[in-house]
Amino acid sequence: MKLQRKNRRALALGALAVSGALALTACGSDDTGNANGGDASATAAAGSIKCDDAQGRLQASGSSAQKNAIDAWVKQYTAVCKNVQINYRPDGSGAGITAFTQGQTAFAGSDSALKPDEVEASKKVCSGGQGIDLPMVGGPIAVGFNVPGVDSLVLDAPTLARIFDSKITNWNDEAIKKLNPGADLPDLKIQAFHRSDESGTTDNFTKYLKAAAPEDWKYEPGKAWGAKGGQSAQGSSGVAQQVKQTSGAISYFELSYAKDGIKTVDLKTEAAEPVKASVENATAAIGAAKVTGTGKDLALQLDYTPSAEGAYPIVLVTYEIVCDKGNKAETLPATKSFLNYIASEEGQSLLAGAGYAPMPEEIITKVRETVSGLS
Repeated sequence: MKLQRKNRRALALGALAVSGALALTACGSDDTGNANGGDASATAAAGSIKCDDAQGRLQASGSSAQKNAIDAWVKQYTAVCKNVQINYRPDGSGAGITAFTQGQTAFAGSDSALKPDEVEASKKVCSGGQGIDLPMVGGPIAVGFNVPGVDSLVLDAPTLARIFDSKITNWNDEAIKKLNPGADLPDLKIQAFHRSDESGTTDNFTKYLKAAAPEDWKYEPGKAWGAKGGQSAQGSSGVAQQVKQTSGAISYFELSYAKDGIKTVDLKTEAAEPVKASVENATAAIGAAKVTGTGKDLALQLDYTPSAEGAYPIVLVTYEIVCDKGNKAETLPATKSFLNYIASEEGQSLLAGAGYAPMPEEIITKVRETVSGLS
């Protein structure tokens, strides 16, 4: 990627923008997961935060994948719009969509676009309108592992599929050895963890397995885990914690959860070299995504089998799901104000420092136009 420095204001925050692609930040991170901690960033963020008539409590829920991004955004936003309180429950994409279609929340976060039956259900709470998908957060789904004595590990889609389908059960299996000829793989049982809740992360991970290893992954992709065996934990934080504390463990979660010493798998693709899970390596796949939604819906189609060098194959996009028309009058001002901020250049610039990928410029421009027209 070709980065150029772009100074929009005489402020302490310097934004890095990818020409025609992803806007990345060069700022550090504080211990809250906020990529731009401190008073200077709050001052910078204030330039793009328009409180307007926003006030009251904004309830939202869904994707745990974007929790660290939401935390960073809420900290900046509420420092400026002091009359707004935002409560986001990271209880999983499935639960978030259910709460939204039942009228319990102003918007939902989901790592999968709305399905036709969910769009239909949303019409009951979106007076004269329907729920739409607004892509706001991107990034790689990392495969984390805890194998004593192994600091670097390469796996491919067929091997991963057999591991998560309980067909490969030991770390010194021949298939793993073949991919890691220099590693001292122990005679240790594999502890594969998957999400217990309905999750867009699971949906994207299983879409990758189905697309890249169709002979080894016979299950249909979905938010609910379909394979037999293995162990489960709640949320991205739950499976990441299990990897951290369990010898022999492996699981999948957003890169922002791969911290405190959790090692991640390099994935072998059709490219010459295995690809690391990084924001930079996820940009090619996200940048190549196509908008497949109709009308104001901006659902994307991702490529799970890229062949380009350095293109990381397991990526997800988190959508904010909101009514295009018929939003509740009491929450509409705060909803538009907050979504306008997180879609802004400053809002998107917080993401890379927290382990996420901002949306490509051509996509986020459409998001901004759609948010401005919410009613």
